[in-house]
Amino acid sequence: MRHLLLRLRPADSLQWVFVGFLALLTLGGGLAALVQQPAWLLPALAVPALVLVLARWQWLYYLLFLTLPFSHELVLGSLHIDVPSEPLLLSLLVCVPLALLLGPGGLGQLAPREWRHPLLLLPALMLAWAAFDTLFSVNVLHSVKYLLAKCWYLVPCLLGTLLLVRRPADFWRVAACYTGAGVVALAWVMPRHATQGFSFAKVGWAVQPFFINHVIYATVLALLLPLAGGLAQQASTPGRRRWWLAAGGLLLFGLITSYTRASWLALPVAGLYYWVLRRRLTRWLLLGLAVAGVGSAVYFTGADRFMNYAPDFEKTVWHGGNFEAHLASTYKLQDVSGMERVYRWVAAARMVADKPLTGTGPSTFYPEYKRYTLKSFRTYVSANPEHSTTHNYFLLQLAEQGVPGFLLFAALVATTLLTAERLYHASAARPEVRRIVLAVVLSLVIILFHLFLNELLEVDKIGTFFFVGLAALIRCDSWTADLTDLTDFADTPPAVADDAHSAVLPAPGA
Repeated sequence: MRHLLLRLRPADSLQWVFVGFLALLTLGGGLAALVQQPAWLLPALAVPALVLVLARWQWLYYLLFLTLPFSHELVLGSLHIDVPSEPLLLSLLVCVPLALLLGPGGLGQLAPREWRHPLLLLPALMLAWAAFDTLFSVNVLHSVKYLLAKCWYLVPCLLGTLLLVRRPADFWRVAACYTGAGVVALAWVMPRHATQGFSFAKVGWAVQPFFINHVIYATVLALLLPLAGGLAQQASTPGRRRWWLAAGGLLLFGLITSYTRASWLALPVAGLYYWVLRRRLTRWLLLGLAVAGVGSAVYFTGADRFMNYAPDFEKTVWHGGNFEAHLASTYKLQDVSGMERVYRWVAAARMVADKPLTGTGPSTFYPEYKRYTLKSFRTYVSANPEHSTTHNYFLLQLAEQGVPGFLLFAALVATTLLTAERLYHASAARPEVRRIVLAVVLSLVIILFHLFLNELLEVDKIGTFFFVGLAALIRCDSWTADLTDLTDFADTPPAVADDAHSAVLPAPGA
């Protein structure tokens, strides 16, 4: 009997999984039959699903970007969760580290230069500072939630992308998933908006339920435009090229009819940066922005000059039914959304003056900022029932995480743009890489421009691609550093199988 039991004993981990599955299936089946409740079979069915997900986590990654434009907030009591994006990000938060530790080559799946890359180290330092800053937070619970949310952005979107994207075709597959899904989302929004004559007043209704507001909707469309252009440029057939050009046209039409001023401006800003990139002027651009930022702060705070720009409460209104009046009120400083930003920027500046080193703690701007507001800048929407924050991500970093947090984020922005400029010129003889660098950096510039007027980096539809873009630049840096000719695998199908784990490009004939 003992010899028989020894022979039946599972010999490896897969057999143990199979035995566990049979045990759960037997137990669950018995309970389901006993109480007439099929739900008892779910634990057993979860075992093969879990094994499949761990073995092929890449499917979850692609599913994330295929469903990202359709993700919407679900309220469960006091819990607010974006479905399905956050459950998928949480699943990838488990799968990606396991794939990194247990996959072929272990941590060596990423080259040493990638582990040391500034675009990987700076986000890690930002997370470390946020964790330290939580010790001084005015609301530790909110700050801990912020740290968890940052983890499920950084791990799946930064490390996961580095593990997944091994060849240029891999990146374009991710871009195609997100861009294609974005075009499908337009098939929902545009007919709804068309029934209202594409009116300015109804755009907020038309984008529901997949987009919280027209700003997020327009930002997503804007950041997808460079990807659509890159997909068209690298398309292998005329039919695919025409499809992606048509997709870009639809995205542009959706952007125009979103009536979002910041997103409209983001496109010429991206075009201007393309000129800066080609002329190798990024350093001068960053220096100019730094001087302008410091100079503006000195000017407005000197002799309290900012008080001269306090709005007239009665005239600062929302022109919801008249877009021309909406535009006119912007330059007259009578637009309620613009002046509400000023109201919060003044509060943020006073918060920085009060706690310059640590700030108030991650994710604590609301409601802490209310103690620092000035009634002179109050507007009729200052009650802020949606609990939004500064509408300027740079100021938000200063107010919540102090000068160190702001400097780390500013360093990340500067390093990203400088790296992209270097890679763009270093890949002149490698069009497969150059196309990725250009599409990614233009999308990132569009996101960064929006951060001056909104805090969109914490939005799932935007923050995810921000970190994917950083990972893509890290991978492009590895490709340009390698002496291998890319032309041998330019048309090779994307490598998703387990044997495609080398971060270094294969040599010709290898």
